[in-house]
Amino acid sequence: MSRIGKKIINVPAGVTLKVGKELVEVKGPKGQLNVPYDPAISISLDGSVVSLSRSSEDKDIRAKHGLYRALLQGAVTGVTDGYTKKLDIVGVGYRAEIKGKFLFMAVGYSHPVYFKAPDNVKVEVPAPTQIVVSGIDKQLVGQVAAKIRAIREPEPYKGKGIKYDKEVIRRKAGKTASR
Repeated sequence: MSRIGKKIINVPAGVTLKVGKELVEVKGPKGQLNVPYDPAISISLDGSVVSLSRSSEDKDIRAKHGLYRALLQGAVTGVTDGYTKKLDIVGVGYRAEIKGKFLFMAVGYSHPVYFKAPDNVKVEVPAPTQIVVSGIDKQLVGQVAAKIRAIREPEPYKGKGIKYDKEVIRRKAGKTASR
C-alpha cells in the first residue's frame, strides 16, 4: 500500500469537492482548481474526509495512487491558504520593481529585463531586492519563481543573482595569485 496514498485528506470548512469522471473540482475561498485523475484510482468523499483507493496492484497504478493524493491535497491547501515563494536579489545595483503588469529587473545585463507573470499568479516587490510570487496553484507558483530565478541564477564566486529566500549558495574560492 502506498504510504502517501492511504492517508486521508481533511477538507476544511468552506471548501467543496466535486468528483467527476476524470476530474476533481476543488472550490474554496481563494478560487477554484481542477485536478485530473486516472479512473483506476477511486476517490470517495465522506463528509469532510477524502480517501483514495486503487483498483489493482499494477506498478503504474500504485505510483499514481500517491501522486493523485498529493495533487488533491495541494489543491485543497491552495484554495484555502495559497502558496508563496520568496526570491532575493543579491548584487550591487541589482533591483526589481513592478511597472504596470510587468516585473522590471535590472540584474547586471546591458538591458533591463521585463517579465510578465500569468494572470492567476501575483508577483509583488515589497523591497527593491525582494520578489514575492503567490497564487493558488502550487505547480504554477513554483514554475513562475523558477523562471524568474533563471533570468540570473546565483553565481558561485560572489553569490550575485536571484536566489530563493532560504537557498544557500555554495561558494567557491577564487583563483590565488601566483608568487
